Amino acid sequence: MPLVSYAGAVAQAAAAVVNVYTSKEVSESLPPAAAPDIPPQLRAPPGFSSPRRSTALGSGVVVRPDGYVLTNFHVIEAADQIEVALTDGRQARAELVGSDPESDLAVLRISLPHLSSITFHDDHEIKVGDVVLAIGNPFGVGQTTTMGIVSALGRNRLGINIYENFIQTDAAINPGNSGGALIDTQGRLVGINTAIYSQTGGSLGIGFAIPASAARTIMEQIIATGSVTRGWLGLEPQDITPDLARAFDLEKDEGVIVARVLKGSPAWASGIRVGDIIVGVNDEAVDDTVGFLDQVARLVPKDEAKIAFLRGGRELAVDVEVGVRPRVSGRSR
Repeated sequence: MPLVSYAGAVAQAAAAVVNVYTSKEVSESLPPAAAPDIPPQLRAPPGFSSPRRSTALGSGVVVRPDGYVLTNFHVIEAADQIEVALTDGRQARAELVGSDPESDLAVLRISLPHLSSITFHDDHEIKVGDVVLAIGNPFGVGQTTTMGIVSALGRNRLGINIYENFIQTDAAINPGNSGGALIDTQGRLVGINTAIYSQTGGSLGIGFAIPASAARTIMEQIIATGSVTRGWLGLEPQDITPDLARAFDLEKDEGVIVARVLKGSPAWASGIRVGDIIVGVNDEAVDDTVGFLDQVARLVPKDEAKIAFLRGGRELAVDVEVGVRPRVSGRSR
């Protein structure tokens, strides 16, 4: 029986996975009695704070040989200094090119020659049951590889980001793995390791990764423009539960009900109101709020989008001039 080994895949990808170290200055409050051996007149008064540097670690993936590195936004959030360490021992200060808190992705850039970059998994669809390997820097012990399978696809409603479409894996992912690579058995990038389900802070065999295709699209926007632009209508959707379907006398619970419309928004200007049931976007059916948010995000700002909806049992449609989704300043929950 031939020996099964994934050493080739790891060797191909590992050089492109980096350690990301961040630091920021924070204020730490000192209680008046923090140092009882100091005379009262020299002790810190109530509310006095002392600055100190807070450090954190994570992982990242070199995605282009000219120095672009993809990682999670929460790895570098609020950092005023970012350092990247390569597997060959080299280190470099990293520049933040741009970030997207709503998908929890960020792009860094380092200036070092002869960088190894990851190959993206573009040529075939990943499936539940495929073997995958997670590479990162768990707990800061150094680069580590773990193995598992794809447990599920399309995981959402986890409350991690606004836009969620996670790969679930049982490959061990621990603190410090965030931003690292999830690869296939050929060494190609499948996803960016992002989160774990854990009650203790350690791996329980449920990890989540952002699919490489989605990460690549966001990365290319950030590299081109420094940010990510998404379509926006200015309304808050809500799933149609069986109870709501009965209340509105609907034959099926597909679509989303408009729970709130921001005054002055594109939706408001087009006449969409609270209680309308949106069933289509540009002739594409709307299933639920997760799908609807993704459909709206893909719309091009300033273009017109056809929104089909039900009101009082009648199906109507309006053309809405798409706006630009306002940027958020921190990680979305």
